[in-house]
Amino acid sequence: MNLPLSVDRLWDDLMAMAHIGATPEGGCNRPALSALDAEARALLARWGQAIGLTLTVDRLGNMALRREGRDSARPPVLVGSHLDTQPSGGKFDGPYGVLAGLEILRALHEAGTVTDAPIVLVNWTSEEGCRFSPSMIGAAGAMGVLPEPEVLDRCAIDDGERYGDALARTGWAGAADPAWLRNAAAYFEAHIEQGPVLEAEGFDLGIVTGGFATERALVTVTGETSHAGTTPMEMRRDAVLGAAEMIMAGERILQDRAPEGRMTVCRLIVDPGADGVVPGGARFAFEYRHPDNAMLRTLLDDADAAFARIASRRKLDVAREPYWSFPRVVFDATLAARLRAAATRHGAKHRDILSGAGHDAYHAASRMPAVMLFIPCHGGISHHPTESISREWAEIGLRVLAEAVIETANAPA
Repeated sequence: MNLPLSVDRLWDDLMAMAHIGATPEGGCNRPALSALDAEARALLARWGQAIGLTLTVDRLGNMALRREGRDSARPPVLVGSHLDTQPSGGKFDGPYGVLAGLEILRALHEAGTVTDAPIVLVNWTSEEGCRFSPSMIGAAGAMGVLPEPEVLDRCAIDDGERYGDALARTGWAGAADPAWLRNAAAYFEAHIEQGPVLEAEGFDLGIVTGGFATERALVTVTGETSHAGTTPMEMRRDAVLGAAEMIMAGERILQDRAPEGRMTVCRLIVDPGADGVVPGGARFAFEYRHPDNAMLRTLLDDADAAFARIASRRKLDVAREPYWSFPRVVFDATLAARLRAAATRHGAKHRDILSGAGHDAYHAASRMPAVMLFIPCHGGISHHPTESISREWAEIGLRVLAEAVIETANAPA
């Protein structure tokens, strides 16, 4: 395939997008449905308009930029990712997949090449979940994993703004039914690995065959607020000490049973959080991830039992309420084979890999054949201002992605 793909243009696009929400440390802070996110979306829309793409925005704010094929009745091939970032994010997590897809469509436009099926570039709303929980909420609503009204009524973690109101405020409340994105032939998502494996082992690309099962829950520990100076230790019902012991127990369970899994506590909230006061309440966001569904269930059952024992001994109450979960994802074997074949043709050293992080592709895979392609990132660092990739990795990922996407769009219906 001899398309005028330009890594220089892709890199310029990445830097232009990173300027929106740029932080002094060199990263990017562009939360979902913020004014900065709206600015980034507008830039993507302008770039798409310049090459004749038709923009559709659904009622959840998901952007779809369509390049028509010879047969407009055929289900389209989707390619994309997200433009929103974490508050401490970098330049490439998400935007690489969106802008690599845009570069494929630009190259097709320049060459005057028309694929058999349409190709649609997708920017999913609120993948990161740092404002609106859970993560990947726009894709979850579009794929029917979450009901549309529930998504629209979610409130922002930072300021309580309702998702639907944020769409209206930023001007990105579309009219299309989100379900229309389910009628697609395939979904491709290129992404930085967000881990150290590919770089450490000297691979250019990772063919993502699936993803870890995950469950995240809010654990609420309730004790009794009392005076820090006058309450003897043996009479305290300290929720924070109880929570700390539960967190450490959760780590031990993972290390003993399934050290290849993941455990994270990403938020800890203390009530009342005042000097001189024994805290009577604590909440922490607790998650396990594991590539095996049954083992994930075992880990969670063990954690529940350990939390209950700790609570009983410390005279506390504890409740674990899941709010974000998905089973192990298995991506489409045919699409993965196309990526492997393209990587081989380009001389790219590649390996199969599982994703420990959640991605919009997980929800797309529940409705259509889907696959992901990873490029390395330096040091495996992501969700951090120092997140970085090389032009060489960006280019090989672009070229392999382009071949697989176009081959799929030209495959017999």
